[in-house]
Amino acid sequence: MANIKSAKKRIKVTETKTAQNRMIKSALKTAIKNFEAAVTANNAEEAKTSFVKASKSLDMAAQKGVVHKNMAARKKSRLAAKLNAMA
Repeated sequence: MANIKSAKKRIKVTETKTAQNRMIKSALKTAIKNFEAAVTANNAEEAKTSFVKASKSLDMAAQKGVVHKNMAARKKSRLAAKLNAMA
């Protein structure tokens, strides 16, 4: 355990940021999973709304630095391709 006050603070800050990042990443995975389920069920309306949510979550995660921006762009592109393949 840290003895110095600033080191104790860094530990607290790191734990807080880790928890925040974990929440964002979990919400992102859930949004993508919901989109995949809608595509599998062949539900076009639900797929469109869940695509919007998933792409918004990807953008937010990329902006916050939780995921890399190129990874977010690649995922959005692949999700859009799946959505377009439905039609």
